[in-house]
Amino acid sequence: MPKPIRARSRLSCLSTASCTFLLSTLLLSVACDDGPSSSDGSPAARAADGPTASATTTSAGDDSIRKASRETPKTAPRHPSERPVPAFTGVTLDGQTLDVRSLLGARSVLFFFNPEIAEAAPVARAVERVGALGADHNFKVVGVGIGSTSAKLAGFVADNGLTFPVIDDSGGSITQKLQLRAPLGILGVDAEGYMSFVLGHFPKGSELEKQVAADLRESLRIADASATANDGALFHWTKAPSLGVVAMSNGEVLETKALAGRPAIVIFFLHTCPHCHKALQSIKETLAALPETERPRLVAISIQNDPSAVRSAMKEHGLDFFDPYLDPGGKAADAWGITGGVPVVHVLDAEGRIRHRGEGWNGARDAGILRMKVAKLAGARVPMLLDPTGYSGNDVCGVCHELEQATWHYTKHASAYDTLVAHGADRRTDCVGCHVVGFEQPGGFDLLRRPPHLEGVGCESCHGRGGPHLSPDFVKGDDYARVCSSCHNPTHSLGFDYATFHPRIAHAKLASLSNEERAALGTDGGAERELLPTRAAYVGSEACRSCHAKEFETWAASPHARAVATLERAGQQTEADCLSCHTTAWDKPGGFAPGTPVASAPDLARVGCESCHGPGGDHVGARAPRVGTILSLGDKCDSCVIQKVCGTCHDKANDPGFEFAVEQRIDAQRHGTIESAATRAERAAETEPVAGQGERPDAG
Repeated sequence: MPKPIRARSRLSCLSTASCTFLLSTLLLSVACDDGPSSSDGSPAARAADGPTASATTTSAGDDSIRKASRETPKTAPRHPSERPVPAFTGVTLDGQTLDVRSLLGARSVLFFFNPEIAEAAPVARAVERVGALGADHNFKVVGVGIGSTSAKLAGFVADNGLTFPVIDDSGGSITQKLQLRAPLGILGVDAEGYMSFVLGHFPKGSELEKQVAADLRESLRIADASATANDGALFHWTKAPSLGVVAMSNGEVLETKALAGRPAIVIFFLHTCPHCHKALQSIKETLAALPETERPRLVAISIQNDPSAVRSAMKEHGLDFFDPYLDPGGKAADAWGITGGVPVVHVLDAEGRIRHRGEGWNGARDAGILRMKVAKLAGARVPMLLDPTGYSGNDVCGVCHELEQATWHYTKHASAYDTLVAHGADRRTDCVGCHVVGFEQPGGFDLLRRPPHLEGVGCESCHGRGGPHLSPDFVKGDDYARVCSSCHNPTHSLGFDYATFHPRIAHAKLASLSNEERAALGTDGGAERELLPTRAAYVGSEACRSCHAKEFETWAASPHARAVATLERAGQQTEADCLSCHTTAWDKPGGFAPGTPVASAPDLARVGCESCHGPGGDHVGARAPRVGTILSLGDKCDSCVIQKVCGTCHDKANDPGFEFAVEQRIDAQRHGTIESAATRAERAAETEPVAGQGERPDAG
């Protein structure tokens, strides 16, 4: 589904309410941490007390083979500004001791609240609503009741139907340790225990619960699955909310309807914020470059109602070219969703629809987007302000290529980086490259800056840096299959077929679909692909044993080898729906036939080798070819490929949470001891000398 037309920059000034919560919980975290950090930047206490990825003990020989066939995952170092959440322990309302370090390994949301304040109830209900999605998106919610009594806290939890654990801090120990000063706040924590987001400003009003739920979903990268948000429409341009702001010069009230008929720029700013000054200077230059008859109207709203200070600051910085507006009571800021930092810049079309929203300010990039957006809506020539040395991002391309950007939002490319965040793999150097734009290229995505505008598989991933404008030779002969194969290869995208998959990301094809057809793209799970070979017959696991004795030994000790026994204990050994996942090749040639007594087919009455590697009929035998007749998994990505093979049975209905623990589950029974043919070929290609340089090409 399309995401809101919103751009984010990391450079902004925080509102007073957000600052209160942020400073008290984040900046003091270093002093509150229980111990020094380990060499990789993670809290030392984590190694002793937090959960760790499960691993099996292997011999040195086995380990060396594993390393030879599989690149050891590497995690990028943390930015110096990142901080771990302070460790604390508390007792929940049901009497359980909860240590926040026990949450490591998955994302978590810490909800601090005083049950006695009016805003606590709608915010708590919003957290509860979003928290219900935790199992599908790999996060847990923990509440911390502060500043009240145990009785009032228990009543609040019951009245609002909260199902997540709530720590009772009515005694104030956690509040004192974290030096909390705000009565309400939501803190996001990543899988390694580092703070990922803060929601600390909650405007009053009837829409509070809805707004907080939307903000929390966005912070957790969870798409809005409501019928309104996922209606299949290509464009969702929101009508501008009410204003009711007051002109500082004459006290006149400006309402949104007065902006109709011409484009407008609406900016919320703080007069002491240097990023706001840069944004206003850019607006000044953008407007000056347009003929007066084409200039959008400027509505610049101060989030602090101090006319004297605002006038003085604007004059000091040479920004007194406009009449500022005040926002008594902060009603406009609440209506426009100004819940965090400023500046927040909106560009409205002549019909009063928000066509662009930018949060924060990042120099030339945001200035360029603003100039392009304003020029287009004003009917002027749109300057092509691509990054001359780096990657520009989708929102720059989308100014001119609106339809293409709109269809892109309906592809899985748009949420490619979000999947890494949900799996806690967004700092894995072996994963990130195929989920972002220009990874480790000059001006591309890198793991220290992590520029939001380069998240996901964007325009420049497929069309080159700056598209054909700057990289005309990136797609030679329109051979997009070659471009796709750089990531959609056998290691990471088993069963990928360009002809089948291309229509699912082709802009013209997606634009031609009905709204209903586009809406279905987000729920159909993707194009069908055959993961395992289908031509050969199944022969059973015993046929594998003579050549793969070590693998067979490991498998025989695993639960897969006793899969039917679990059904027998539950009295389900005759149920077809169960047997299809607890036997080898249910109802397939050579596999476990329906109606067969378990005792008469013991080799197939288990999840055998061929359940994961495909039928072995063309692989076994003295003269059978060994390469290309069976699926080797030793060189495949756990999350990209093996999870899909396993996921045919280990799905949400039968094994919830498996997709987020796939590597640990596989490690517990990993048994490859023979290097795959693909890995051997890749290594040979890397070491083979080039003809004319060194050895003869036919040497050896």
